[in-house]
Amino acid sequence: MTDIRAALMEKSKKVGVKVDAGQADLFQRYMELLLEWNEKMNLTAITDPAEIVEKHFVDSLSLLSLYQPKQGAKLIDVGTGAGFPGIPLKIMRPDLKLTLLDSLNKRLNFLKAVCTELGLESTLVHRRAEEAGLDKTMRESFDVAVARAVAPLNVLCEYCIPLIKMKGIFFAMKGPAVQEELNGSSYAIELLGGEETVLPFLLPDGEERTLIKIQKKRFTPKGYPRHGGTIAKHPLSSGNK
Repeated sequence: MTDIRAALMEKSKKVGVKVDAGQADLFQRYMELLLEWNEKMNLTAITDPAEIVEKHFVDSLSLLSLYQPKQGAKLIDVGTGAGFPGIPLKIMRPDLKLTLLDSLNKRLNFLKAVCTELGLESTLVHRRAEEAGLDKTMRESFDVAVARAVAPLNVLCEYCIPLIKMKGIFFAMKGPAVQEELNGSSYAIELLGGEETVLPFLLPDGEERTLIKIQKKRFTPKGYPRHGGTIAKHPLSSGNK
């Protein structure tokens, strides 16, 4: 198996995040498990180790160069998939109280194996995001919510903003062309109680990325999130209230 540790440490430094040798060992094992399990189930289309470093690991860690959660912050990764960005964030910040949320149990089985192997304490939740947002034990209970490559922004806002506390932050990790998505999401962000800031950045290979930071300024109104089918068919806009 390709050794990615030196490349990861070098590339992370370029986005302002220092990965030490012990953390690099954990990322190495994470990649090995990802590729092993990927032969049995669809976790990632990216299987080249160099691309995993750049497009999964460094991309996930870039959040830490733009924002540092408070010590012991409760962080939920919504639609976590193969664990990005939640597990890389937990490797770097073991103090974070991490929840990994996904609607597919087989992905959570993989994540459980990763967390056990890497010695990472986390809570795994098997349910849809809109169900979590209506659960009184989860609604408005997280300091930070993150989502990467899950859905259009106006849909993501309805999934994620209900989960964060007042003054909590939701981060949507996106590619470079976000203005149209932002324009189509202004109604949803306002309605659900958020206020956005756009933070563009570059990966070490020069690829453009955008972090959309949404801070909760008002409590999310009752009735949101709506049922999952409604969210998908009628995403929040001024015409779909």
